[in-house]
Amino acid sequence: MNKSLQDVDSQETHEWIESLEAVIETEGVERAHFLLQELIATARQNGANLPYSANTAYINTIPPHKESYTPGKPAIEARLRSYIRWNAAAMVVRANRESPELGGHIATFASAATLYDVGMNHFWHAPSPQHGGDLLYIQGHAAPGMYARSFLEGRFTEEDLDGFRQEVDGGGLSSYPHPWLMPDYWQFPTVSMGLGPIKSIYQARFMKYLQDRKLAETANRKVWAFVGDGETDEPETLGAISLGGREKLDNLVWVVNCNLQRLDGPVRGNGKIVQELEAVFRGAGWNVIKVLWGSYWDPLLAKDKDGILKDRMMEAVDGEYQNYKSKDGKYVRENFFGKYPELKEMVAKMSDADIWRLNRGGHDPHKVYAAYHAAVNHTGQPTVILAHTVKGYGMGSAGEGQNRTHSQKKLSGDEMIAYKNRFNIPLSDADAAEAKYYRPDPNGEEMQYMLERRKALGGFLPQRQTHATPLKVPDISIFQPLLESTGDREMSTTMVFVRLLTLLARDKNIGRNVVPIVPDEARTFGMEGMFRQMGIYSSVGQLYEPQDKDQVMFYKEDKTGQILEEGINEAGAFSSWIAAATAYSTHGVNMVPFYIYYSMFGFQRIGDLAWAAGDSRARGFLIGGTAGRTTLAGEGLQHQDGHGLIQASLIPNCLSYDPTFSYELAVIVQNGMKRMYQDQEDVYYYITAMNENYTHPAMPAGCEDGIVKGMYLFSGGGKKRKKVQLMGSGTILREVIAAAEMLDKEWGVDANVWSVTSFNELAREARDCDRWNMLHPLDDAKVPYVTQALKGQRGPAIAATDYIRQYPDQIRAWLPMPFTVLGTDGFGRSDTRAQLRKHFEVNRHYIVIAALKALVDEKSLPAADLVKAMEKYGINPEKPNPRLA
Repeated sequence: MNKSLQDVDSQETHEWIESLEAVIETEGVERAHFLLQELIATARQNGANLPYSANTAYINTIPPHKESYTPGKPAIEARLRSYIRWNAAAMVVRANRESPELGGHIATFASAATLYDVGMNHFWHAPSPQHGGDLLYIQGHAAPGMYARSFLEGRFTEEDLDGFRQEVDGGGLSSYPHPWLMPDYWQFPTVSMGLGPIKSIYQARFMKYLQDRKLAETANRKVWAFVGDGETDEPETLGAISLGGREKLDNLVWVVNCNLQRLDGPVRGNGKIVQELEAVFRGAGWNVIKVLWGSYWDPLLAKDKDGILKDRMMEAVDGEYQNYKSKDGKYVRENFFGKYPELKEMVAKMSDADIWRLNRGGHDPHKVYAAYHAAVNHTGQPTVILAHTVKGYGMGSAGEGQNRTHSQKKLSGDEMIAYKNRFNIPLSDADAAEAKYYRPDPNGEEMQYMLERRKALGGFLPQRQTHATPLKVPDISIFQPLLESTGDREMSTTMVFVRLLTLLARDKNIGRNVVPIVPDEARTFGMEGMFRQMGIYSSVGQLYEPQDKDQVMFYKEDKTGQILEEGINEAGAFSSWIAAATAYSTHGVNMVPFYIYYSMFGFQRIGDLAWAAGDSRARGFLIGGTAGRTTLAGEGLQHQDGHGLIQASLIPNCLSYDPTFSYELAVIVQNGMKRMYQDQEDVYYYITAMNENYTHPAMPAGCEDGIVKGMYLFSGGGKKRKKVQLMGSGTILREVIAAAEMLDKEWGVDANVWSVTSFNELAREARDCDRWNMLHPLDDAKVPYVTQALKGQRGPAIAATDYIRQYPDQIRAWLPMPFTVLGTDGFGRSDTRAQLRKHFEVNRHYIVIAALKALVDEKSLPAADLVKAMEKYGINPEKPNPRLA
């Protein structure tokens, strides 16, 4: 064997090793570890440049004599595990015999069955009066295994399993974990790879937050996340693991299923993914447990006095390990052991079948139990278990350890018979070829054992709670200061939001449940005043004197702090928001999260998490600060958001609003709290906020319903012959109001001004009406709200917003008059607000021009007046199109 360093004095080396072994034998490995650390430290202090390595040998972290004893009845568990494997495969095969369009995955659960089975039998608590329940982030492609276990438990019928991926006509089982589709079963959506892992970290931290703030008892609960080794290449997967180490999240356990294969082939064919992950996690402060080799390897490793076998294990790359399990025992003898004479001699008396039986650690329930036991009893660090498995384990020539195995969803009759024989399923060959399900006698010892184990752990998993005790939502009067005129005082809607949040946090019924979340932009949004008032959550309090301690609004960290300040990390902040927004389900307590961020860094940056929030049935508020393409002024292209509201509209249960005035924001938030925390609707809100200061009028009487529905008449009247309907939202509504005054004074045109708080909600309601009318031709037709509001109004309609034209253009089909839309299509740029609005053609002058053009088109105004208007306002008709400029 090649050594990186040559042994120049083997006798001295042997004496050192003997001394170390004596310490281990008499005083234990902990003492030996300490001595080694001291020796290394001394060497470094004396100038030795010893490179740091976060890696250990390519063997199990827990030696056999340190393994915790596996309780229960292993023989029965083995049979049950085989039945679950079979039914999981049969379900996918049967679905694809029904239709090849349905798809599905066999190989992932085949590799991970033992990892799930040991947890279900011995570790994972369901919610009960004695325990709040553990939280399971189950790897998406392993969903068939969960259904198969639930079938044995009696939770699903054969008809249910035959509905796998066939949900449209009712019933059926979703392809992957989807709380939206199976709200009583799945806790978390995880199949969008990378999102489950990052959400699990922030979920574990949020549980500490709830415990420290005495809002829920979470101390004895664990978060378990199952991760594929290929999934670790997603930036979200490993991007936040340092938080786990920094926060000492010992309530978090990750199980990385290292089957060495991703979707198309090896994860690291030329390297070693386990070693790579060990170094990454250990460097991030995690407790790392490697479960690489099963019990059949123990005698060989015990005989490996010179370390040749361990060296060979380290030397072989993952591409080779995949090959070993795609071939046979003879191949392993020749290519793994046969490389060195010492190893070839070590297995000389073993048959090829014996060599083939040498199992991977992730398929050995004793090794997995020992790792899980060590993980749940480890304190001060999160734990990651790196479990070596074989993708497609048991599938034989149909896909075991083969590059194509991930997509394998069809098995022939002969392949099903071979699979049945491999796991001793008590079915006839004919029944196996037909992929019939197998369920043992309900009164037999196997089924009784399975039910007893789950009863001892509180009940069945997965399961999801759907309700929590409703909150007493305050009346709109709590926001009375925001419903009144600000007089001459100017303020931004961002500052209005801060005032609103302050008022809400003081409410005796709901204040403690408010969770403000910011991604290191609190000062940008004027929220620094909340630092001292609410405190920034820290699991250790504040161990230093803040630099600004002498100021009223100093940076205050506190163990009972209410604010989650997540640093420059939108994905992490959003994961915290999801944890809070689903606390009603996971922790039985309604939390009211407000996450405020640069709107451009919202749906555009973390849109996948926002979609997952919808699937999760999240309830809470997202506040898109500095929203719109022209309100942020000097920041430029990368910061100016003109499309976030369109992205919000893509999520079916996300309600989105673009308010202009303080009273609009107050009405929307109060209505949202009522819907989410009193009526317990599974919706969440996206609300824009601007950083532009202006005065705010008092709330007009009777506008609340229109604000919530999306549109109300802000001002209007007049009896002039020429009339237009002007619509606006957000900060551009003020340009619309100014345009109405100009039309009146300069052009003799009356204008109704409509504040459209949500074009998205108007369009959704209108589409719903159209659908109802199509399906109920004999009933009186429903009339969309936007149509009702504009019924009888004279003149064309013009809409202007700080967003792309597509946003207001959604309502065109339901307007009873011609419709012109202005918007901020194109890339943003740096300049003053006035210049930007001129560039994007959404300022008051362009709104006037659009209104006059609409009147020209309806023959109410001569075209010459339109030319005069452009000359008066200095509008160049040959100006480049801002969409392309």
